[in-house]
Amino acid sequence: MHPFRGAMLATLLLVLPRVAAAQVLSLDLLRWITAPPPVLDTVEFPAASRPVAVRHDALLPSHRIVAFYGTPLSTRMGILGEIPPDQMMAKLDTVAAQWQAVDSTRTVLPALHLIATVAQPHPGNDGMYRLRHGDATISKVVDWADSRGWLVFLDIQIGRAPMSGEVTRLLPWLRRSNVHLAIDPEFAMPPGGVPGRRIGTVDAREINDAIDQLAKLVDRHRLPPKVLIVHRFTEAMVTNASEIKADPRVQVVIHMDGFGSPSLKRNIYDLVVTRRPVQFAGLKLFYKNDKPMLAPSEIVRLLPTPVYIQYQ
Repeated sequence: MHPFRGAMLATLLLVLPRVAAAQVLSLDLLRWITAPPPVLDTVEFPAASRPVAVRHDALLPSHRIVAFYGTPLSTRMGILGEIPPDQMMAKLDTVAAQWQAVDSTRTVLPALHLIATVAQPHPGNDGMYRLRHGDATISKVVDWADSRGWLVFLDIQIGRAPMSGEVTRLLPWLRRSNVHLAIDPEFAMPPGGVPGRRIGTVDAREINDAIDQLAKLVDRHRLPPKVLIVHRFTEAMVTNASEIKADPRVQVVIHMDGFGSPSLKRNIYDLVVTRRPVQFAGLKLFYKNDKPMLAPSEIVRLLPTPVYIQYQ
């Protein structure tokens, strides 16, 4: 038994009469206290950008996640909403199969990456320069994913809103084992900033706050580790990145989402991923803006190995 859990159990049994202890200690809590701690392994480069501890029930790096990005409320923000749902999901099945054929060493997991909080050029009623999609929209995308056994990522573009509040709002959805989180610093604005007029920035402190919220959720509901995607295509988009905490309960992916020619994308990847290691690596592909688009056979040769691939 983990020492912390053992101490908790011993304290409760000493302080409470036996009958009272039986009433207080639910079966779920007893299982959590007496369960063995998760087994940890260390993953090295190139599977991770630097040595990182992973739990045996973690998704990365034994899997590669292949995601379609966007929102069903817009045909202009990504492939997820650009074409009818049945057609979109069939296309994702095809793309996932292509990735599986290129690299059989990792199981490919398809995912739907929903922009759950969308940055806006106008302040809105609360002055936060963001629009929150409601439960109806999130539920629709989660239902699509559930029908196929896929993952879901909920992406937040916070505008001027505090990061913690935007994460807290999504915690009921993040309790689901197949739902994970993404942060897009491009649209995180300081006072006076307007999304779309400048590239935003997020500090490691804010990312660590999100990690803490996810880690507590994992413990509270006995979930597998969560995956946290952090978009990045400039150095300044994530400040103090070396201080992003390593917590086996949350797997952080630095996701290079710049568009352009293959040579430009490789250069940006080298700048914000290879030269600035955090944990795991991801890469975004743009159907309309990457000319030509990098092929899976080219991407698997990047170092560190991208284990999260997103199509917009």
